[in-house]
Amino acid sequence: MDRKLLKRDPEKILIVKPSSLGDIVHSLVVLAALHKRFPLARIDWVVAKGFEGLLEGHPLLTRLWIIRKDQWKVLSHLRRTARELKELFLALRTERYDLVIDLQGLLRSGIITQATKSPVRLGLAEAREGSRLFYTNTVAGGRDIHAVDRYLKLAAAVGCDISSVSFPFPPAKDSAEIGLLIEKLGDYAILVPGARKPVNRWPAERFGALAAALPIKTLVLGSRADAALADSVVAASGGKALSLAGQTSIPELIQLIRGGRFMVCNDTGPMHIAAACAIPVVALFGPANPVRTGPYGSVHAVIKADVPCAPCYKKECSKPPCMETISVSQVVDAIQMRGLINGQPRQISGRKK
Repeated sequence: MDRKLLKRDPEKILIVKPSSLGDIVHSLVVLAALHKRFPLARIDWVVAKGFEGLLEGHPLLTRLWIIRKDQWKVLSHLRRTARELKELFLALRTERYDLVIDLQGLLRSGIITQATKSPVRLGLAEAREGSRLFYTNTVAGGRDIHAVDRYLKLAAAVGCDISSVSFPFPPAKDSAEIGLLIEKLGDYAILVPGARKPVNRWPAERFGALAAALPIKTLVLGSRADAALADSVVAASGGKALSLAGQTSIPELIQLIRGGRFMVCNDTGPMHIAAACAIPVVALFGPANPVRTGPYGSVHAVIKADVPCAPCYKKECSKPPCMETISVSQVVDAIQMRGLINGQPRQISGRKK
């Protein structure tokens, strides 16, 4: 334990990481490290509504504080937001947390961290929007470093052993209906054509062409917002792809990812779920930097175009050359090089062959 930060082992710890899907998955390594170092401590988590399904029923967590952060941005909800914030801040302060770690690093999360009045409020020195002003201590995480390794630096700062990395998901809540679908599909690949930023998306018709080129079935996954994009993939697949985009809960999404042979995707949340579940990933990167946000681990492949402008981190680009120049054959080659479609079917627990 770092005596400069903690005078004694904390009894109550709060993790502040409201969103998004992939970022919460990354943060699970901190939860694992904290529990290992402080096994008797109670650990709670602040999560945004819509992402609680990733943490509900987690044996390492005592309480989830579910916030409606998206509604807080709506001016017409200003009075309700003010009331909710007042109630949240009072409740957090009443809990008397010994240690609060802000993994989000934005103004909103910084204010929530400050509201706890915890004697130790820890965050990254590179935190944005002035959020670091609300911390008692900061840790230099670095910029050209993977998010997982950056978060682990915060865990190390309070004495955690970070020599091994694990992503502890809550116990699987497998759906019988999804289980039957997995049995029916047999061996399948997962395609995720969506991305929060449109500029990070590989063209949908190429995902469809990839599905048509693969010797196994493909399942297209994503959020409700990705449904139309997924339909375009199915239309271009020649009947080889099936879309469930927008039709699954988070536990069902995890179940389907765990059942797949491998995943091909853009820089998106399901990519990090697959990596955390040890499902091989072939990730397509353009404006984003895979060093920072690529699939974590050595078994995965990242394909990026050899263009001088990438990564540019832009949020908008009319026709990003970095994504446009990635060919279907490149992706097929990457899949074949790793033996993902040439070997024996991957054995899935509970699946009948």
